[in-house]
Amino acid sequence: MKGLESSPCKTLLLGFKHYPSPENPSFETGDLSGWTVVSGTAFGNASVSATASYWGGPFNQVGKQFLWGILQDGEAAVGKIRSSTFRASSVMSFLVGGGYDPANLYVGLVREKDGSLLFSQTATNDEAFIRIIWDTSAYAGENVYMVVVDTSTATSWGHINLDDVRTGCDALKDGGLSFNVLGQNNQPVPNSSTRAPASLYALDPIRPQFHYTPYQGWINDPCGLIQWNGKYHLMSQFNPAAPLWGPMHWSHVQSPDGVHWSELPVALYPPYPSNPEDTSGRYTGSAVLNKDTGALQVIFTDASEVALHPNTLPEVVSSAASSDGITFNLSPDDPIIAAPPPNSTSGFRDPKVFWDPTDSTWKMVVGSGDPHSGKVQLYQSTSSELTSWEYIGVLHSGDGSTGTMWECPNFFPLDDKWALFYGGNGVGWYEVGSYNGTTFTSEHLGLLDAGPDSYAAQWFVDDAGRNLAVAWMGNWDTSKWPSRVNGWAGAQSIMRELFLREDGGLGSRPVSEVAKLASGPASSLGRKDVHGTVTVGSSNSARLQVSVDLAESNAPAFTIQLFASSAESVSLVYTFANKTLTLDTTQAGQGQGGAWSASIAKPANDRLELDILIDRSSLEVFAGDGTAMTVTVFPRYQESKDIKIVSHGGKTVFEDVVLTPLGSAWV
Repeated sequence: MKGLESSPCKTLLLGFKHYPSPENPSFETGDLSGWTVVSGTAFGNASVSATASYWGGPFNQVGKQFLWGILQDGEAAVGKIRSSTFRASSVMSFLVGGGYDPANLYVGLVREKDGSLLFSQTATNDEAFIRIIWDTSAYAGENVYMVVVDTSTATSWGHINLDDVRTGCDALKDGGLSFNVLGQNNQPVPNSSTRAPASLYALDPIRPQFHYTPYQGWINDPCGLIQWNGKYHLMSQFNPAAPLWGPMHWSHVQSPDGVHWSELPVALYPPYPSNPEDTSGRYTGSAVLNKDTGALQVIFTDASEVALHPNTLPEVVSSAASSDGITFNLSPDDPIIAAPPPNSTSGFRDPKVFWDPTDSTWKMVVGSGDPHSGKVQLYQSTSSELTSWEYIGVLHSGDGSTGTMWECPNFFPLDDKWALFYGGNGVGWYEVGSYNGTTFTSEHLGLLDAGPDSYAAQWFVDDAGRNLAVAWMGNWDTSKWPSRVNGWAGAQSIMRELFLREDGGLGSRPVSEVAKLASGPASSLGRKDVHGTVTVGSSNSARLQVSVDLAESNAPAFTIQLFASSAESVSLVYTFANKTLTLDTTQAGQGQGGAWSASIAKPANDRLELDILIDRSSLEVFAGDGTAMTVTVFPRYQESKDIKIVSHGGKTVFEDVVLTPLGSAWV
């Protein structure tokens, strides 16, 4: 895709070919004029719609009309249409939406003379459109046509949408802005590439560079976090087959410092790998050093699809161990907890082992719940092999306001308190309080992260004695995974250090090793009184550290604009009167749009400190009081990298503004 990095219209003399698009490329006629129904009933004139939005937000069509594959004959209908014949340009692009199914739902480009399918692209399980770009230079001048294929009989996401086919110079730009080049055909097959991991991962314009992502496939919950034999290990819920949740494996990476990662083989495989339709898998769990054997031991949820395996329970606890940190052998004692305790009707999963200093034993918390409240079940080990456990009772339960199923519980001592965090109602909650060896009494409740894209955090203690955590930078309440068109979905947060806030809550900050990711010198604005707008720099992979003199500032509010261009931006707004930080993505890219706010404690020294990690399609914001806010963004345009500060209605006094470029985490 080298030729797509520069403006195509400036390379016409170098052999760039630009021919007209097919007839009716945006369906603005309101029907299928210029397109031919080849087969089936999925498509017809009723497929063309001017509907502007759906349950998840706007379609983001260009113009008014577009092809909506569900309208003609319903979700389960099948069919195929083709465009008029046109000559291939050096490049083309189009908008695609609808279901993800590469084999049965796709837009394709066919060479007319032999019927060869040259390119194909499925959608993202989202109605909203994503722009796909194809390098068609190898076929420039040849007669081709487009096809829209729906052979899916699925009653959910069994359709595909199309709009705004462009060719040549028009395919890469909107006015003066260049599209990020997206599409599965632009992602090299990893085992056929000679590129080093850092170089391979850098090719994708929306892939985070210093956060862990799968090269292809899906990840969600972090698992098995530990520092073992001097190396940090991060495992994740993983489906290598598609950028969708599926039969859960455990992916595995290791690090010398907690911020640079190298890939290891898959740690755990689902129990029935020969049947891709069987979603039984190895769900979330924890890692621990077995002090008797020195092995790296993982304890996890074994989940079974009961409809396919009627003699099993949906969730039990199992174990596996590794002597080399690579190959894990299942315990012969599995399942080590063969059934959930009573009143666990909402679920029983995500075991987290911890050392309990109150009685010097290994204990384990497991997430659970019933129709009325979420709860955490407590177990105690009765064997040094950690394969025999005794049920103690309910460690803590809620009142239903934080969900009726608590997932991914973590429980640990922190200074003179105990901290519990868990996922409930799709949000990460923490509680801080006291513990007597069997039950926990909560004294403080709050959000572990006040942004929309943080869930399933996992805690561990490293060799330096720090309480650390990693969270999934995603969530279940959104369909916005634009990276699916590049074959992957999901990312893990930066390593965070946990601490008790001054107000008694649980706070987090980036580990100090993040400084090792610097790829160049930092730039500093120094002390600056800002009236109006100041440009800080331009980067989509950087650390922005801001210190605000609250006492000397008189503006009602200031905004930090990130991922900004003339067409889109993220706004981080601090309002002085109510000490509120608001993260607003309503004008930002193709990710989840919305606004999320958090109250920031007034610092004793009147200095508001913000530490912001910017990574291509994600933002992690840390305030000095321990507040964290995480969001995924997915900009549409290559130019959406500007960083600006806007002071509204007065001056905002900055002690310093420091921008440091950050490089790849891959080694």
